[in-house]
Amino acid sequence: MLAILLVHAAAALVAPLGVRALGRNAFYLLAAVPLGSSAWVIANWSEPQRVRLTWAPSIGLNIDLRFDTLAAILCLLVLGIGALVLVYCARYFENDEPRLGVFAAELVAFAGAMFGLVTSDNMVLLYVFWEATTVLSFLLIGHNAEQAASRRAAIQALLVTGAGGLAMLAGIVVLGTANGSYLLSDLLSGAPSGTAVDVAVALLLVGALTKSAVVPLHFWLPGAMAAPTPVSAYLHAAAMVKAGVYLIARLAPAFAQNPVWHPLVLTLGLASMLLAGLRALQVVDLKLVLAFGTVSQLGFLIVLVGLGTPAAALAGVTMIVAHALFKASLFLVVGIIDHGAGTRDLRRLSGLGRRAPVLCATAILAALSMAGIPPLLGFVGKESALSAVLDADILAVPARGAVFAGVVLGSMLTVGYSIRFVWGAFADKSVEPDPAPGAAPLAHHPSEVPVAGRESEERLRWHPPGALFLAAPVILAAASLAAGLAPSWLDARLRPYAETFAGPPLSHLALWHGFTPVLAWTLLIVAVGVGLYRLRARFTESAHPRLGNADRAYDATLRAMDTLSLRMTGTVQRGSLPLSQAAILVTLIILPTVLLALGTRTGVTLRLWDSPLQAAVGVIMAVTALAATVLRNRLASVLVVGVTGYGSGVIFALHGAPDLALTQFLVETLTLVIFVLVLRAFPARIEARRRTAFKIRRAILAAGTGTVVAVLAGFAVAARTAEPVWPRIPEAAYTFGGGKNALNVLLVDLRAWDTLGEISVLVVAATGVASLVFRSRRFGSAPRATDSPDYDPELVSWLPAGRLVDRADRSMVLQITTRLVFPTIMVLSVYFFFSGHNAPGGGFAGGLTAGLALTLRYLAGGRYELGEALPVDAGHVLGAGLTLAAGTAVSSLLLGAPPLSSAIIEVSLPVVGHVKVVTALLFDLGVYLIVVGLVLDVLRSLGARLDSELADADTPATKGGSGA
Repeated sequence: MLAILLVHAAAALVAPLGVRALGRNAFYLLAAVPLGSSAWVIANWSEPQRVRLTWAPSIGLNIDLRFDTLAAILCLLVLGIGALVLVYCARYFENDEPRLGVFAAELVAFAGAMFGLVTSDNMVLLYVFWEATTVLSFLLIGHNAEQAASRRAAIQALLVTGAGGLAMLAGIVVLGTANGSYLLSDLLSGAPSGTAVDVAVALLLVGALTKSAVVPLHFWLPGAMAAPTPVSAYLHAAAMVKAGVYLIARLAPAFAQNPVWHPLVLTLGLASMLLAGLRALQVVDLKLVLAFGTVSQLGFLIVLVGLGTPAAALAGVTMIVAHALFKASLFLVVGIIDHGAGTRDLRRLSGLGRRAPVLCATAILAALSMAGIPPLLGFVGKESALSAVLDADILAVPARGAVFAGVVLGSMLTVGYSIRFVWGAFADKSVEPDPAPGAAPLAHHPSEVPVAGRESEERLRWHPPGALFLAAPVILAAASLAAGLAPSWLDARLRPYAETFAGPPLSHLALWHGFTPVLAWTLLIVAVGVGLYRLRARFTESAHPRLGNADRAYDATLRAMDTLSLRMTGTVQRGSLPLSQAAILVTLIILPTVLLALGTRTGVTLRLWDSPLQAAVGVIMAVTALAATVLRNRLASVLVVGVTGYGSGVIFALHGAPDLALTQFLVETLTLVIFVLVLRAFPARIEARRRTAFKIRRAILAAGTGTVVAVLAGFAVAARTAEPVWPRIPEAAYTFGGGKNALNVLLVDLRAWDTLGEISVLVVAATGVASLVFRSRRFGSAPRATDSPDYDPELVSWLPAGRLVDRADRSMVLQITTRLVFPTIMVLSVYFFFSGHNAPGGGFAGGLTAGLALTLRYLAGGRYELGEALPVDAGHVLGAGLTLAAGTAVSSLLLGAPPLSSAIIEVSLPVVGHVKVVTALLFDLGVYLIVVGLVLDVLRSLGARLDSELADADTPATKGGSGA
C-alpha cells in the first residue's frame, strides 16, 4: 500500500516532464500507474493487510494503513476508473491545451490521495488525505482558470468541502480523545458513547455529507461541472464524492444506532434523492442532468450504507459499484458529445443516435443501469436496496415506510431523467420546450430556437470519435452489463463487508429472485418514471425555481460574511498603525493582569543578577532604549536600538549560552545592515512636521507593556511544579542525536519539527518581502559586472565590480579589506556549520556568517558585486534548502524510522582519523542554505533593487554605487 502511494507521488512529479516530451500521449504511460495498482488490489482482495510506519508514537500519530473488503471496493473503483479516465484524456485534450502537464500531475496525485484516504486506519491521516483531495479538486475544477465560471466553481467547491472538513477534524479530535485511540479499527471494535461522542459523530457526518454533496450543501457539485469532463467523470462520479459515502459506510457498523445518526443520514439522504432528481428533469445541459442525478444517487447511497443492516450494507456497496460504472461512463459520453458536436444542450442535439451508434449504445447501457433496468448491475443493486429497506427492522414501522416511500419516489425520478438524458442526446426529435424567460442560456453556443428532425441534424456539426476516445465509456458500460449478468461472482467479493454488521442472515445478490413484491415495486417505478418523462414539460426550469436556489443562498452567505468582516475591521482597524498597536498592547496588559489577579496563587522570587557585570549591561541597555525615543536622527536611533540587541547577546554569554550569544550577535549585525539599507531612501533626520511631543498615554502604555511582560516571565518561571527537563537534555542530545552541543541537537534533531516549521515561515516571509519590493515580478539573480553598460574588462580592481562604484562612494580601503577578509569569513562560516553539532555554531550561525560575508561584498562593491559573489537566484537557494530539510524528514520514513530521526555513521579514515557523521547534518545544511538565501533575497530586494531605482531617479547622493 505504501508503495502505491509513493508510485503515485513519483508519477505526479514526472507527469509535467512526460507531457512536455510526449504531449497528450503521456497520459497512456501515466495510466499504467493506477492500472498496475488496480492489479495489486485484485490480487490481494481477500487478504486483509495492515501497514504501520512510525511517525510520532508517543502521541499516537503514525502512518497506519488498512486494506479490507470496503477499502478494496473503493480502491478498485478509484484506480481502475482512474486509469480509464487517463486513457480518455489522451484523446480528449489537444497538445496545445494550457497547463496540460500540471493537469496530468494533479489527476494522478488525486488518484493517490483517494487511495490513501480509503486505506487510512488512522483518522488523522485520513483527514490529511481528505484535505489533499479537497485541494486537488480545487485545482482540477479550476483548470480553465481564464474562465470566470471555472474560478467560481473551484472556489465554491473549496470553501464548502473545506468547511465540512474542518467540522470533521473537530469530530475526529473529540472522538479520538473519547476513545483513547485515533485508529478506526479500535473505534469500530468498541465505540464509545456519551454526549461528546454524539456531537463528534454529528461533526463527522457534516464533513461526510458535505463531501458527498448532500442537500443543503449540494450546490457545489453542479457548479463544478465547469471543470473538464474527465474531472467530472472521475471526481464527481467515481472518486471524490464517494469519500463521504465511504466514511459513512466505514462508521456505520459502530454508530448506526447512535441517536444523531439516522435523523441526519436518512433525512438528508432522502431529501437529496428527491430534490436533485426533480432538478435533473428541469435542466437542459446534459452535464447538469448527470450532475443533479449524481446528487440524487449520492443521497440514495448514503441512505443505504447508513441504514445499518447487513442487507442494506450489501445493497449499498453494490450500488456504489454500479453508480461508479454507469455515471462515469455517462459523463465520458457527454464529453465525447461536447467534443464532437460543440454543445451539451439537449434541445439542440438531434440525430446522434444514427450518426454515432456505438456511442448511443454505450449511453443506453449505462442509462439502463442508472434507471435500474435488467440485466444491468443497477437493477441488481436497486432490487437489493428495495428489499433491504422493506426488511429494515432497525427502524420503526412509520420511519421504515417513510424511507421506503422516499426511495421509491427517488427511483421514479431516476427513471425519468435517465430517459430524458438518452432521448435528449441521441434521438431524432422536435423542439424541446423553450426555457422560461430569465433562464440562463448555455455558454457553449448562442441561444437559439432549435429546429426539428433532419434540418436540426444538418445544422449540428459532428466529429466522430476514434476508437481510443470511445474505449473508456464502452468498457465501463460493458462492465456494468457483465456484473449484472454475474451477480453471484460480485456477491462473493462484496459480502465480507456486509457481514461486519450484526443482523439476520444475508440473501445473495441475484438477477432474478422470482415474482416478489419487490419486482412489482420495480415495475411500478419504471411505469411512473416513464410517465414523469412524458410530463417533463411540467418541470421546465424557470427564472424563479420552485424549490429555491442554493447558489443564491451561497452568494448571500458570502456577502453577509464580507459585510461582517468589513464592519469588524472598520471598527478595530481604522488604518492607523499607532491605534492598531495600542489595541494589541492594551489587550496584552489588561487580560493577563486580570487573570493573574484572579487566579494566581504562586509567589514570585527574583534574583536580579548573578554578577555586577550583568547589572551594568542591563543599565546600558535601558539607557540606549530610552535614547532611541528621543533621538531625531534615524541612523542614530537604529544604532542605539542595536546596542540593546548586542547587550542581550552579552547577557546570554554571561549566562553560559555561547550559541545564543553568537546567534544574537550575528542577527543583530545583519538587522543593522538591513535597517541601513532601508534608511537610504529616507531623509537623515525626522522631519519637523513628523515630530511628536511627549505623550503621557504612550509612555504609560510602553511602561505597562514592559512591566507586564517582565511580570509574566517571572510568574511563568515560578509556576513550574514538575521537575525540569533541562538537566536531561545534554545526555539525550548525545545519546539520541550524537552531538555535544545540546542547543544545535535540539534544533536539528530532538525538536527538528519546530525548526522545519520555522524555516518554512522564513521562506514564505522572504518570498513575501521580495514580491512586495519587486511588485510586478521577482528578479532572478543579482546583476553581474558584465551586465553593466560601464563594464570594461581591461580595468583591474580589487573586486570584480569595484570599478563600477562611483568615485564619490568608493572606498579603496574597504574594497581591499573585503578582498582579504571575505574568504576568511566564508571559511569561518563553513567551520561554524560543521562544528555546530559539538561546539557553538550550526547551520543557522554558519548561514548568518556567510550572509554577513555577502553583505560585506555588497557594501564594498555595490549591486554588481553581489552578483559576482553569488550569481544564483535567491529563490533557488531558498527552495534547495527547504527541499533538503523536508527531504531529510521524509527519507528516514523510507528506511522505516520516524521522520527526522538521525543515524550516526562512524568511520576511520587514513590520515584524517576517526570521523563521526550524523545525518542531521543534511537537515542543518538545509537550514544553512535557507539563511543564505534569505540574506541574499534581502540584499537583492532592499539593496540591489533599491540601488537600481535610486539610480534611475538620478539622485546625486546615490548615483553609481551602493549608497551605503
